[in-house]
Amino acid sequence: MQLTLVHARYQLLEIIRIPVAVVGSAFFPAAAMIFFVVPFARDDAVGATFATASMVTFSVMSANVFQYGVGVAEDRDHPWNPYTRTLPAGPAPRFAGRVLAGLALTYLSLLPVVIIGATLTAARVTPAAFLLTAVTVAVISVPFTLLGLAIGYSLPSKAAIVVAQVVFLPLAFGGGLLSAPGDAPGFIETIAPFLPTRGAAELMWSAVGDYTVDPLAMIMLGVWVVLLAALAAWAYRRDEGRRFS
Repeated sequence: MQLTLVHARYQLLEIIRIPVAVVGSAFFPAAAMIFFVVPFARDDAVGATFATASMVTFSVMSANVFQYGVGVAEDRDHPWNPYTRTLPAGPAPRFAGRVLAGLALTYLSLLPVVIIGATLTAARVTPAAFLLTAVTVAVISVPFTLLGLAIGYSLPSKAAIVVAQVVFLPLAFGGGLLSAPGDAPGFIETIAPFLPTRGAAELMWSAVGDYTVDPLAMIMLGVWVVLLAALAAWAYRRDEGRRFS
């Protein structure tokens, strides 16, 4: 545990030393709140609450896909990263430390979204729902963390940036994150349950209000977690083999 905390502290210090990384992870969800939620759902308490939950999901995906996808790829280019792989502690503390640091950054990136929702819209949740939402954030981070790791360990840093951007927007739009539950265009509602973003969004909607999740979306979310975990593990083993072959 101590080694995990040391690695988490190292990761956080690396991120904090480049403030634009922290600002960037929070900017797009906050901008989406201002442009897509505040003008259209300002006075609708239920709509604003669900829309804010969607933007929380948007923020979780943004923080994890870009942090792990780009951050891991950049770390692989540094001499320090191969050296840490030779240490006797093994990979577990490094992975756990990175995940803890990622969760901390994820929660930090949510602050602008939550503040905008609380001050500029009629969105409201009970204290119990707020706590449940905080727990749900950690749960829905899993598929996007795995996606980011798969990108980061598969590609060089320049390619990882492009792939993360290309993957991010279709998942956000296709999962219906920029519309209220049931209000997305017909073709989006058709494909949404098959994307991990929709399952994550539905968990958030059920945490903040009276919403029954779609069993298909939950099944597909589980399938995505398994597939992305396998892909991330394969990418890590391939990268490990290349470096020590």
